[in-house]
Amino acid sequence: MFILDKILPFIFSYIRPFIKWFLHVFTRLSELQRICYGAKAGASRCRQIERSLLQSKQPEIKTLLRELDEAVVYAADKELLYFAPRAVQVVSRVKRIKANVHPDFGRLFGNCITTIWGYKRLMHNVEELRAEAYDSDNLDHERKLWELWQLLMPDTPLTGRISKQWQEIGFQGDDPKTDFRGMGILGLDNLLYFASAYNDAAKHVLLHSMHPTLGYTYAIVGINLTALAFNLLRTGAAKTHFYNQVALHKQNFSTIEDFHKLYCYLFFEFDRFWMESSPRNIMDFREVYQAFEITKLEALHNDNTIFKTNLVVESV
Repeated sequence: MFILDKILPFIFSYIRPFIKWFLHVFTRLSELQRICYGAKAGASRCRQIERSLLQSKQPEIKTLLRELDEAVVYAADKELLYFAPRAVQVVSRVKRIKANVHPDFGRLFGNCITTIWGYKRLMHNVEELRAEAYDSDNLDHERKLWELWQLLMPDTPLTGRISKQWQEIGFQGDDPKTDFRGMGILGLDNLLYFASAYNDAAKHVLLHSMHPTLGYTYAIVGINLTALAFNLLRTGAAKTHFYNQVALHKQNFSTIEDFHKLYCYLFFEFDRFWMESSPRNIMDFREVYQAFEITKLEALHNDNTIFKTNLVVESV
């Protein structure tokens, strides 16, 4: 089986040009056209378009991909929308696709371009937040931390910035800033978004974390789930979810808010998974966390998967 896994990709790469030639002659359509017309909108279509572009040997297309990759890091929303017409123009010229003969190609292909490079921009934006260290001299960072406490513990005044009270919401010590070292300000932004956008669900999860036998450290687990969401994004596993989400909601591209919503889904689902696993104590965290991660990776292998953030709290 291991040998086949090594040999089959090599064989396919060798015969792929012949398959493309045959299908082009038979259908009179380029590979990109066949994908746009035949693949389901969302992850299936975008992944195939992305793969086809990366495998292209056309110099103009290679140059296009390099230019878009360089530009997307600095692209604002309006600028990102210009990627599609630019790509359609280049590909149509190289592949000799006439707009009057194939009027739907530009729209379908352009949507994929915006979705794909929107994901790449999201990766860059999320990495910037992850790389930004928590700074206690930064008033915005401090404000976010205070707001997190107020949203989760509205009836309990915080006695001070350095306080053992932080442990009540799952930080390890008296000063929460030390717990953000791995995920930076992204970890705090995720926790704060969950507490503000889905306050009932966040309090529901916090209450579970205080269970006398099944409890866990809310904030620390939340930061671990930031790491999970970040790794799903970085490795490309999360493309399935984000590509389908863009298609389903007819968005142009994925945003930071979409990443926060994925995080909220993961936190709420992990809490459910944890309670259903009936761990002996917090020492089982790594085993349960890894099992949870596997279930999400397996789900993302299905091109139809989309994680929906309808976080229904039955009882608090």
